Amino acid sequence: MPRLLAIGDVHGHSKALEHLIRFARIGPEDTLIMLGDYINRGPDSRGVIERLLKFTEENNLIPLLGNHEITMLQARQSKSDVEFFLDCGGRETLASYGTTSLDDIPEAHWNFFSSCSRFHEEQKVFFVHANVDPSLPLEHQPDHELFWRHLEFAPWHVSGKVMICGHTPQPGGLPVHFGTAICIDSDVNRTGWLTCLEPKTGRYWQAHDSGQTRMGLLEPPDDFLD
Repeated sequence: MPRLLAIGDVHGHSKALEHLIRFARIGPEDTLIMLGDYINRGPDSRGVIERLLKFTEENNLIPLLGNHEITMLQARQSKSDVEFFLDCGGRETLASYGTTSLDDIPEAHWNFFSSCSRFHEEQKVFFVHANVDPSLPLEHQPDHELFWRHLEFAPWHVSGKVMICGHTPQPGGLPVHFGTAICIDSDVNRTGWLTCLEPKTGRYWQAHDSGQTRMGLLEPPDDFLD
């Protein structure tokens, strides 16, 4: 049975990503939506991008753009933005490529960043990196909402659909259901846990850098998504 799945902010944790793909048994019949922030802060941003590029060869991947990819793209275009990128974890990203220069990043990786979508919409849910203005259709959302604004409260979006997002690290390393939104940023940099969610059922899988795995069911259950 094909599944619609989403994985939250990876931040260079390639081991957790690999363990999670295997644990959740994500295969060619599934559609996987990545919520952005593949890079920065963690130990192996290069490995994350290489794994996702390999994944696209046999699987259906929809990668979204995160604010950390934006800082990297902006740094490539303007020297004045390089320091901000480095301060946001870019030093660790460059170290994973064995360089101190953005010029050494493979072109295929730049193409991946440039190909990422701003959002993805399904019949009963939509996916963004960070947040939305609830009064605006998705195609009219400003960048500061989609990529930068943290989730403090979650009124219903004008579409009536549930928002699936990352960006705002959740305490305890667990995804949180707000009723109108589900945040699956399980704070991998601090907890080591990365989350994969099936919105239709509320079922989630988590994998740790160490190889530990666990699974659970969101509360309240997502009956209204069936």
